[in-house]
Amino acid sequence: MSPGMLKMWISLAGMGLMFLAIVTIYLSRFKLTGVLKFITAIFAYLFMIAAGLTLVIVFFA
Repeated sequence: MSPGMLKMWISLAGMGLMFLAIVTIYLSRFKLTGVLKFITAIFAYLFMIAAGLTLVIVFFA
């Protein structure tokens, strides 16, 4: 696989993580309560951090 195609797949995974982060942030803020709200918020921000690092690696590699 060429380096360009590899970067494309990695950036696509980063965009997928961003989408998961948006969905879980929405769920944690508006649909859930209690401990489940806190857990989904943690996962959402972990998805956001992982997506950001993935996209930064792709952009500067």
